[in-house]
Amino acid sequence: MYYHDKRLQYPVRVETPDPLFARQLQQAIGGIEGEIRVCLQYFFQAWGARGPTKKYRDMLLHTATEEIGHIEMLATAVALNLEEAPLSLQETTAAANPVVNAVMGGERPRHVVEGMLQKHLLSTGLAAFPGNADGVPFDCSHIYASGNLAGDMLANVTAEATGRTLAVRLYNAAHDPGMKDMLSFLIARDTMHQQQWLAVIEELGGFTGALPIPNSFDQSLEKTEFSYAFFGHDKDGVPPPAGRFTEGPSLDGKGQFSAVQSTPMGDEPNLGPARDGSGAQSEQIGKPA
Repeated sequence: MYYHDKRLQYPVRVETPDPLFARQLQQAIGGIEGEIRVCLQYFFQAWGARGPTKKYRDMLLHTATEEIGHIEMLATAVALNLEEAPLSLQETTAAANPVVNAVMGGERPRHVVEGMLQKHLLSTGLAAFPGNADGVPFDCSHIYASGNLAGDMLANVTAEATGRTLAVRLYNAAHDPGMKDMLSFLIARDTMHQQQWLAVIEELGGFTGALPIPNSFDQSLEKTEFSYAFFGHDKDGVPPPAGRFTEGPSLDGKGQFSAVQSTPMGDEPNLGPARDGSGAQSEQIGKPA
């Protein structure tokens, strides 16, 4: 059961509405780096959690619930940026930062920008919607809940890392002080969330205890001669560049890194003939060469 409070988790204020920035904020709502993604990811990880580690289920539920508040903040910011929005754009404040503007889609053709404004107007009445900055609905394809605690924690770190990267880009694109203030809060929360998921890995024994994932599989059953070998694929046989991943002890402490030139270990595939009625050419239907 969940409870709600009418007040926002953190203040959201807009002094100068910017319809293009509203569009950019949609990525933080319904993009693959957005808050809907992490909210549902944490909920489904929690709802499927098994075993005696119940504190991590509670941890996930607390953070998933927090993310609902972040979605509400961003949706409010979108609506405020769309107040008195024109149906076409002559200029945008984001144009002052061409690099971030390009990354966030600000250099799209005029009709694309106007099309997003029409969607905000016709579909939502100048409000946010569960989609990305191009108007594509969020489809849950980037929600990862494997049932493996350590694997999910690493997926969560990645989710928060990409989310924080997006929030930083939005902060750089923002010119409204209220938007910068709100994004500063969201960036700080992304910092904490990265730390908390990594802290779970540490509690699970760090790299030596958690890796390889799943650690419940008997490693003697895998081809251990390949477990810590970095494969080089340069056609001239040039060794791969030396690095932490090519020599020295593995991060899990269970092997030694090495670098080897990859060579074919299998035979050339020889598939059977095509079947009658499969739509293949007659030359394909018969005995294999």
